[in-house]
Amino acid sequence: MTRLTPEVYLDHIRAESARFRAVLADCEPAARVPSCPDWDAGDLLWHLVTVQWFWSRAVSGRPAEVDLSAEPTRPATHDETLEAFDVWSAALSGALEGLDAGEPAWTWSSDPADHTVGFILRRQAHEALIHRLDAEQAAGVASEVDARLAADGVAEVVGVMYGGCPPWGSWEPLPHHVRLDCTDTGDEVWAQLGLFNGTHPETGEVFSDEDDCHLVDPPAGVEPDAVIDGPAAALDAWLWHRGDDSGLSVAGDRDVLTRFRAIVATPID
Repeated sequence: MTRLTPEVYLDHIRAESARFRAVLADCEPAARVPSCPDWDAGDLLWHLVTVQWFWSRAVSGRPAEVDLSAEPTRPATHDETLEAFDVWSAALSGALEGLDAGEPAWTWSSDPADHTVGFILRRQAHEALIHRLDAEQAAGVASEVDARLAADGVAEVVGVMYGGCPPWGSWEPLPHHVRLDCTDTGDEVWAQLGLFNGTHPETGEVFSDEDDCHLVDPPAGVEPDAVIDGPAAALDAWLWHRGDDSGLSVAGDRDVLTRFRAIVATPID
């Protein structure tokens, strides 16, 4: 599928951040966030403040890593936190304005190809969208999701949040593919199942033949073992654990579907 342009990602960062802010401005700060049960609406607001502070610093100070000791202090009131959000949301958009997506920048990705401004643009567009959905769930309201952004998000969550392989691990591909079809945009996202092995260097946790998946280009001459289809927004929300699968259809190999469902049911950091 064709990814969005840097200008479109930046437009979505601004639009989704504005909607997030508007929802939480009218929401009781103590309201619980169903998709993040440890948080209330005030925690959610502060989270995106710190996220957008961090990435504004990552862009403006590129390619150096961000100095976390300079992280802002959480304000005492909800109104003050909204004001802090205004400052750092504007700082993020301003730092990204007019930049070449290929410019080098620090990111947490284990893939050196993702150490770019483009990675930050894409990630922050989806970060703002997903937390906008969180805010709406906390407030008990809903609004439309841009279908093209959601379809791009399906590829993003499969490729970045579930896919990838850290340098201390290995991934062995299996001959099993799941295709995610966005029925309203016509986009197709292919995921290949595989086995992950490795030992985490910090925790010592051992991973042995763990089911995993990677985003792949459509393989020539290969039919998917299973297909999951639905509107892009429904697929994106389901993969991000912000919605159920009631609006989706599934077909194909039951075992492959079960394994894929288990992979995408794991928590997202």
